[in-house]
Amino acid sequence: MSLLDTTGQQGGGTATGPARPAGGPSSWSSWSSWFRDLAMGLRFAAGGGREGWARTLLTALGVGLGVVLLFGAASVPHIMEGRAQRGEARAVVVGERPVTPSDQTLLHAHVETSFRGDTIDGNLLRPDGPKAPAPPGVAALPHPGEMVVSPALKELLASPEGELLRERLPYKAVGTIGQPGLIGPGELSYYANSATLPGADGAHHIAGFGATSEPEPMSPLLVVLIVVACVVLLMPVALFIATAVRFGGERRDRRLAALRLVGADVRMTRRMAAGEALFGSLLGLVLGALLFLAARQLMGSVTLWDVNAFPSDITPAPALAVLVAVAVPLSAVLVTLFALRGVTIEPLGVVRHTAGRRRRLWWRLPLPLAGLALLLLNGRVDTANAVVDPYAIAGGAVLVLFGVTLLLPWLVEAVVGRLRGGPVPWQLAIRRLQLSSGTAARAVSGITVAVAGAIALQLFFAAIQSDFMKVTGQDSRRAQMDISLPTRDIATIRKMIGDFRATQGVDGVIAAIHASATRAQPAHKGEDFTPSTEVTVGDCATLGELAHTGSCKNGDAFIVRDSSGTVEDDYVFETARPGAKVLFNADMDTGKPDGAARWWTVPKSARTVDSRKDPAGQTNFGIFATPGALDTAQLDDPTARAMVKVDARLPDGQEYVRNTAARIDPLMNVMALQNYSRDKQFASVRTGLLVASTATLALIAASMLVSTLEQLRERRRLLSVLVAFGTRRGTLGWSVLWQTAVPVVLGLALAVAGGLGLGMALLNMAGKASVDWSVVWPLPAAGAGLVLVITLLSLPPLWRMMRPDGLRSE
Repeated sequence: MSLLDTTGQQGGGTATGPARPAGGPSSWSSWSSWFRDLAMGLRFAAGGGREGWARTLLTALGVGLGVVLLFGAASVPHIMEGRAQRGEARAVVVGERPVTPSDQTLLHAHVETSFRGDTIDGNLLRPDGPKAPAPPGVAALPHPGEMVVSPALKELLASPEGELLRERLPYKAVGTIGQPGLIGPGELSYYANSATLPGADGAHHIAGFGATSEPEPMSPLLVVLIVVACVVLLMPVALFIATAVRFGGERRDRRLAALRLVGADVRMTRRMAAGEALFGSLLGLVLGALLFLAARQLMGSVTLWDVNAFPSDITPAPALAVLVAVAVPLSAVLVTLFALRGVTIEPLGVVRHTAGRRRRLWWRLPLPLAGLALLLLNGRVDTANAVVDPYAIAGGAVLVLFGVTLLLPWLVEAVVGRLRGGPVPWQLAIRRLQLSSGTAARAVSGITVAVAGAIALQLFFAAIQSDFMKVTGQDSRRAQMDISLPTRDIATIRKMIGDFRATQGVDGVIAAIHASATRAQPAHKGEDFTPSTEVTVGDCATLGELAHTGSCKNGDAFIVRDSSGTVEDDYVFETARPGAKVLFNADMDTGKPDGAARWWTVPKSARTVDSRKDPAGQTNFGIFATPGALDTAQLDDPTARAMVKVDARLPDGQEYVRNTAARIDPLMNVMALQNYSRDKQFASVRTGLLVASTATLALIAASMLVSTLEQLRERRRLLSVLVAFGTRRGTLGWSVLWQTAVPVVLGLALAVAGGLGLGMALLNMAGKASVDWSVVWPLPAAGAGLVLVITLLSLPPLWRMMRPDGLRSE
């Protein structure tokens, strides 16, 4: 079959004749022509020799990298669903009514600890009978003194780094927890059989595992953050796929000119070009799927920002996978046809319309402006009613970022067209950019969009984080750990305090014993109950941390007012007065002694002072006494807390404290003091963004390297010719560096402007006016650094392409 135009005209003409009804023979002929020309393009791509295959493989590699990330994004719903289902399957719910012990129940206590910043989820069990249920992922309950651990915890305990942790878990590991009982493969968790597990203070009888829970509604501000993040993270992928399918465009156009010489018309050549791009995209789709399958097998051993997943969880949603499989080849065809709209392919050569006509601004600028208008007209986010329009937000963000992409070629052309003079490398670079500014702009469009989106996200993130963080009132400079002592026995409390003071790395212990005291006189007329107050016993150093005691010695006592204003002074002074008599074991209902009365007289020398917030942010008031003034044996039902100061010079100081607490009582509550606390949903979204950003950044780096190598391969003959005519390699090397640097600088400048515009629109939606400028400058710097690294990596291939053998042609 000849390559003549199917309409009867050669050279791109249009046949005339009576119109035929749609769907008739003419319609079928049109479709068959499409299929035939696309198939011809597929044959050209597959049989194009070494040069053709090099171009096709680069296209496939570029598309494949994008497909890997798209499949990863399509797997997010399945990952989240799997983690949620396994979390619910192992959950323990304590109902309002206690479970009656039987041979089918067990005693359970949750014990969570931390080791060098990693959370360890522990569960203590004690079966009530032989039919007690086993947790998910555990084949059989361990025997007393044994435990089953997650694979990650088993590896940690067996390593030299886990020596300190082994002291805290004095159980013999006899098995591992399977996937059904783990949120992720890197989770640190265990189930231990404790024969001494008490039946109170945190332990409860349960009949089994598994519970369903309603997801907590998400803040509208977080919804906005997630929607914009999805756009920001996926747009560079789409742009790079669109760039990859245009690899080798100049060589392809010259080959299409040869086809025109033997009789192909304009539409046939464009469809053949689309067929070549289709072949590369299909190959890239297959390569991406294979890379994705290989990468998912490694994901179980990779942890990013404390997040990991089982390989079986990393499965794209079927609908999204089909969408990717259809959209990638289709976009390759459409992008190629769109790219050829400005190219006239004639039998004797190729004429690019863009060489004689400058890019216009009038149709590019309205796009980002329309996106900003859509975001601004959307109004402020209704946080009170949790109302947010994700489609309008996503549409506005897409328009702004896509507009930035369209403005970049115009900006590069407008700037380089006015540059003149300079050193030889500079002139070579500028001349190349003037002749082919579109290719240079496409190469940096991904990093431009990524930086612009990252700036907007960081501005929004910095503005709203105060809404999800609160000041705890804790002072981590005065103490770093808060420990609740579980026993009420005075002798045991004293021993515990002594153990903590003797622990390695402990600089000091703020330990106090707490109880209550009731006024000696019964309730007066008009009083509903007999007034009482708190009693706190500790040494002078401890009391000085809880109140403004001033000078203090053993034997002193104080009456402490609540300086926070929560408790009225008169109420405190009804019980705590110098010389007043108080009762320690009063009945709460009658105010009378419960058993033999334990009276104590407040010393007349007791001074009245103001309270002071302790390192944990709590306020104590009432009667303060040193051990010399009050015998703690008189106290009724005492409790104790210890706040520990840890030597900052000892890296594992807090781990030694936790080991001491676990040795005293596994259920002892140990809490690290921190000045701020972060909302869990906000922290989860932040972690997810960090993981996704890391993956996107890796793709951008790989894609830019592939794009740079493709451009060098396209110019291999030209570089070899210049070297053959005596041009120094250093001159050409600097020329290539300038060709990369100029578009990058312009792209980053445009990214800053676009990112600030999008960020301001998002801040307006959130009702925020302040801008944290400190989060802006690191992002362009990081983008420039990434480009510099990619450029340096491309230098070795550049030197090889300057060899004389580059003059050979097929």
